Amino acid sequence: QLQTKIKRKLIERGWYVTKLIKTSTNGIPDLLAIKYGKAMFIEVKREGGKLSPIQELRIEELKAAGAIVKVWTDFDTDFI
Repeated sequence: QLQTKIKRKLIERGWYVTKLIKTSTNGIPDLLAIKYGKAMFIEVKREGGKLSPIQELRIEELKAAGAIVKVWTDFDTDFI
C-alpha cells in the first residue's frame, strides 16, 4: 500500500508519523509527520488522483497556519 510505504520511509528518516484516520475536520490530509518541531501533512493520492474541494480548502488552511503540506503519489519521486 502506498500510504504504508510513505509512512515507513518517513519513519526511517527520523520523522514521527501517524495516520489521521478519523478527525472532527473533514478533508484533513492522510498523514501527519513531525520532525525538528515542524509539522508536515501529507495527502496520498494514486497517480492521476484529484483533490476534492474540501481537501483543497484544508490544505490552504494548514499552509496559512504555517504547516508544510504535500500531496504525494510516491515517496521516491515526491520526497524533498
